[in-house]
Amino acid sequence: MDENIKSPFRKVVSREWRRITRRWSLLFATFIGPLFSFFLITWIFSANVPRELPVAIVDMDHTALSRQMARMVDATSIASINRSYTSLVEAKNAIEEGEVDAVVYIPLGAEKDIYKGASTRISLYLNNVNVVKSGLLNSGIRKAIGTLSAGIKLQVHLKTGKSQAQAIARIMPVQQNTVLLFNPYTSYSYYLIIGLMPTILIVFTLLGSIYTLGDELYLGTGPKWLRLAGKNFPVALAGKLLPYTLIYFCVALIMNIILFNYLGLPLRGNFVNIVMGELILIISYQFIAIFLVSLTSNMRLSLSLGSAYCMLALTFSGLTFPAMGMPAFGQAFSAIFPFTYWNKILIGQSLRGESPSFAIIPMYSMLLFIVLGILFIPRLKYMILNKKRWGKK
Repeated sequence: MDENIKSPFRKVVSREWRRITRRWSLLFATFIGPLFSFFLITWIFSANVPRELPVAIVDMDHTALSRQMARMVDATSIASINRSYTSLVEAKNAIEEGEVDAVVYIPLGAEKDIYKGASTRISLYLNNVNVVKSGLLNSGIRKAIGTLSAGIKLQVHLKTGKSQAQAIARIMPVQQNTVLLFNPYTSYSYYLIIGLMPTILIVFTLLGSIYTLGDELYLGTGPKWLRLAGKNFPVALAGKLLPYTLIYFCVALIMNIILFNYLGLPLRGNFVNIVMGELILIISYQFIAIFLVSLTSNMRLSLSLGSAYCMLALTFSGLTFPAMGMPAFGQAFSAIFPFTYWNKILIGQSLRGESPSFAIIPMYSMLLFIVLGILFIPRLKYMILNKKRWGKK
């Protein structure tokens, strides 16, 4: 179609598509960066759960029982005993050097004390720098040692003439039935990827939008951009941001395919709510870009603030630490991120299987960020047309 007979909106859209396809920085911010990041995260966490973590043993007893204990710990899926030391000092050095993640210490005389009917203390030393990893090791190794202890007690009771049912009742008079409702496999995919991939999406959405708006300011091409839109700034802004909205929405759909089809994330709720939430999330961060660029009139400063804003969103969204456990200030601070509300939609509709109505309030909450951006559109227009603001990177 002849460029002269296109509507102003279509002219701006065509101009932006050309800029995206001809500039490496915009191609990376829209297609290459997000998709490569998704591939990298999927590859890193493809195992879903950590397995065969290195564990050392310090066996001071050197008996059949201590060797059986080591075999039972090694038989768990989480631990792999690959080193043996003669002292705790050597084992401590191995933990500090990162060679092992845990140490099991069996004291001298452990077997003798157990067969006498006395208790013995088996020590477990954990590297707690990685809380998730140490928690899984602690649980797995404790279960292995607890199973061995229960088996010894069972044999003692059976030798006194009790039946197996009576012996089990004496060992465990109260039995605990633990049911993991939303992440039964303790999967990294359900915990980390569900937060990391959407975080990557909002990072590229916000920074890409800041870059394309700030670039007009830096290069001083705002008047030409506005003339192409018939000097109608809302039309110019809509035509500029629409291609990015469509691109990031397609990236979000690819993210959904990875999460729900490839990685097998449960989808117990309404998928339409998830998709609608993603679209509103993308538009929300685009309007936050309008707010930041118009507020600072400096692309570099806006990009820095946008990066920090996205990273804080992951921290305060309630994914890594529950919002209800934060102090009042932390709970209030979490409300200034669209990602917080999106996190509620995704977890509620995927893992928990909540009613679709539960997603309405978070969606309306994200619309407030769009309103914030709209209020700063007049200031952005002023900055774009003010020559004194041009050239500030």
